[in-house]
Amino acid sequence: MKKQRQSKIIEIIESHEVSTQEALKQYLEDSGINVTQATLSRDINELRIRKQMSDSGAYIYVRTKGADIEYPPIFRDSVVDVVYACNTVVIKCHIGMAQAVCAMLDKMDLDEVLGTIAGDDTIFALMKTESDASEFTREMKAFIKK
Repeated sequence: MKKQRQSKIIEIIESHEVSTQEALKQYLEDSGINVTQATLSRDINELRIRKQMSDSGAYIYVRTKGADIEYPPIFRDSVVDVVYACNTVVIKCHIGMAQAVCAMLDKMDLDEVLGTIAGDDTIFALMKTESDASEFTREMKAFIKK
């Protein structure tokens, strides 16, 4: 059942621009697959599905591999360093840019990010798990160094 559900999730996000878990859940239900929000969240994480900006400017679900997640260009232009401790990620930005980067991070609506807070040049992002914090930090570092 899990394999079939996850295959259907991949099929849905590859054929539709899905921007919310609720919409993805509805597509699954329309296909005859009932799923709880918690199970759907786990599937999204296991399948390495993230949000990425589409050509229309909306953030949609896509399947990523490693550092293939597409962060907005402001991240590369503004982020200086990213580190984590436990399940908290600290994002260091150029002076005056943390609020803008934080707003874009919030807009991406990443499932593993529980919340953010920004100062002038620093953002704290609380992640669900230490593993999420580690993976996010690795992906972000790879993106900003390109």
